Amino acid sequence: MELTERKVKILQAVIRNYLETGEPVGSRTISKYTDLNLSSATIRNEMADLEEMGYIVQPHTSAGRIPTDKGYRLYVDDLMKEKVQELDNREKKVTERENLLFEKVDKVETLLQNMAKMLATNTNYATMISTSRDNEDKIKFIQLSLMDDNQILCIVVSGRNRVVNKIIKVKDQINEEMVLRLNVALNTSLAGLAVEQINIAVISTLTSNAGEHKELVTDVLQAITEAIASEAQMKIYTSGATNILKYPELSSNENASLLLSTFEEKKPLTNLVNDNETGIQVYIGEETPVEGMKDCSVVTATYELEDGIKGTIGVIGPKRMDYEKVVETLRTVKGQLSDAFKKEDE
Repeated sequence: MELTERKVKILQAVIRNYLETGEPVGSRTISKYTDLNLSSATIRNEMADLEEMGYIVQPHTSAGRIPTDKGYRLYVDDLMKEKVQELDNREKKVTERENLLFEKVDKVETLLQNMAKMLATNTNYATMISTSRDNEDKIKFIQLSLMDDNQILCIVVSGRNRVVNKIIKVKDQINEEMVLRLNVALNTSLAGLAVEQINIAVISTLTSNAGEHKELVTDVLQAITEAIASEAQMKIYTSGATNILKYPELSSNENASLLLSTFEEKKPLTNLVNDNETGIQVYIGEETPVEGMKDCSVVTATYELEDGIKGTIGVIGPKRMDYEKVVETLRTVKGQLSDAFKKEDE
């Protein structure tokens, strides 16, 4: 069965009306909301075809129709095609409140937390923002300093000029001369490497050159890896989790409990973070990669800053969310985050 232009227009009218009301949509309602000038009987026939094709479903006898995930998917794909050029060319509008927000924040994490709250307020849905991943940060300099006979302070400076301190306890006594030799060996072998580049060959060379102190080198390498990796760990900030309880289809005890626990634990939300895509991603129902959100729709956008640092913004709501508003909002926020991070660096 062919999906004609008329069927598409009727499907779009069903979805738009359902997004507004949350109630099943009948043929008489559609006849008022479209410019097709078709009778209710003709619209009923077209809706029956759309139901057979899997785009809409009748929840119970004598009721109107509601969109299926397949119907939402077609609607969103068409919406994205229509809006992408318009939204890409539109100037980013920064409201007075958002400008004030950017002026007040002193730290990037505070900015992200505030942005999550602002998004939740503006969209009336739940939101999440991940911190930028920085797994490619490289080691710039390592400085070991003797604290006493059994403790060494390890200072690691990353390529992004972040400083991480780690105290290492050693089993055997060590003196200043040994520390000096270790500093030379570590910087010669590790400077300019990312953590994932510290492979077996590098470790083998260092430990063999360390001689009787190879156990200490192993401890230092572990400390460096843990320190840099800890700094690179992604954090996720959420806001507006209770907003989803405003929608009847998500507010049942079982659904609500699962959704709220997902936001509280946050770890499942890492499945929404996409390292490769920099555009807008829309997940509808079963497409959602988070088990506790299979009854929701999720729209994500990956923001990309200087040096390839990335993070993800996400909006979570019912399948009848206002996709057009959410997509436009995320496109705008992506630009605002990039601008804000640049201000932080100045």
